[in-house]
Amino acid sequence: MKLRFSIPVLFCAFLFCFGSLVAQETTVMVRALAKDAKFIGSSIGGAKIILRNAETREILDQGLTSGSTGNTKLILQTPKKRYDKLTDETTAGFEAKLNIKEPTFVDVEAHAPVNKKQAKVISSTQLWVIPGKDITGEGVVLEIPGFVVDILSPQTHERIKASNGINLKANIIMMCGCPVTEDGVWDANQYEVKAIITSEGSEIKEVSLNPTNKPSTFTANTNLEKGYYTITIYAFDPVTGNTGVDKTNIIIN
Repeated sequence: MKLRFSIPVLFCAFLFCFGSLVAQETTVMVRALAKDAKFIGSSIGGAKIILRNAETREILDQGLTSGSTGNTKLILQTPKKRYDKLTDETTAGFEAKLNIKEPTFVDVEAHAPVNKKQAKVISSTQLWVIPGKDITGEGVVLEIPGFVVDILSPQTHERIKASNGINLKANIIMMCGCPVTEDGVWDANQYEVKAIITSEGSEIKEVSLNPTNKPSTFTANTNLEKGYYTITIYAFDPVTGNTGVDKTNIIIN
């Protein structure tokens, strides 16, 4: 006995077998890892994660990483073998949910740290996401290089008498918020911290800042003549290449 199938029945069977027109929710875990440091999470406001369709630029999901910065010993002080994990269930990340009908080439971006505008950088990668094939566990890990540098003194547009001298003070932390201290995990003595002082585009002087007893705090004193000045303070790690910058303007009268 011969079986007979109509064209509509065959077409429906084809769709059922391949499921290519049915959207499936697919999970992609995304994490932001500060270079030479830990994961960027709730303590510093998180990293903004954006997943886009690489072809159409449609945003498929977005949100902030949340959770802890992770285990210092595990991340920085433990030799790693293939498939060893850096994270646990509390480590910061963003669990994206993508509704896709077919294998989709996806752009993944991390903007971090999201609340520190002068320090924020964008790290990105691309990958194929297959419907129903979750990417969990460590997930996609994007490296975020740099330091967060905040000038604490002098204040923006502060008027200072030339006779008083200038106190330069900056707070410098890793991109995950981890503190910088002398002889610590992130050794303040390893970093070059300097102020470049300019006036109307011309460099006036360069001043080195030194670490203090207060974690992440660097200071120096200098003198300036009357005028308008831009102060740029930078941090540089010659070992890892991490850098960070902040700027302010003052008036000496």
